[in-house]
Amino acid sequence: MAKVAPELQYSDEHEWVARDAGSNLVSVGISAVATDALGDIVYVDLPEVGAAVTAGETCGEVESTKSVSDLYSPVTGEITEVNSAVVDDPALINNDPYGAGWLFKVAAESDGPLLSAEEYAAKNGGEL
Repeated sequence: MAKVAPELQYSDEHEWVARDAGSNLVSVGISAVATDALGDIVYVDLPEVGAAVTAGETCGEVESTKSVSDLYSPVTGEITEVNSAVVDDPALINNDPYGAGWLFKVAAESDGPLLSAEEYAAKNGGEL
């Protein structure tokens, strides 16, 4: 079973959200459930810094040896930072999806529908 980080929130599309304490800044990545399903990730296309993203809308792409999947923003806001390390080495997403494999940061104005870790794990067969 894929690991689900208990301190995070999740979208139905398998993105996770980590909040910076005391600010509206959130980090976004994809869950271990998603990386297990995708297989080895070989390419990632991320939104640009300054781009506006809308919760539930596509904002990039993740390509693996098995398929190409759209990346959805779990929040509405402005991109403040992208993780250039995962662009250079997409395997980081597989190796550490909740750490070094984060994808981008957003100054969030509002959230889309998000699940707790418990809800996400129950719905997707993950393990806390």
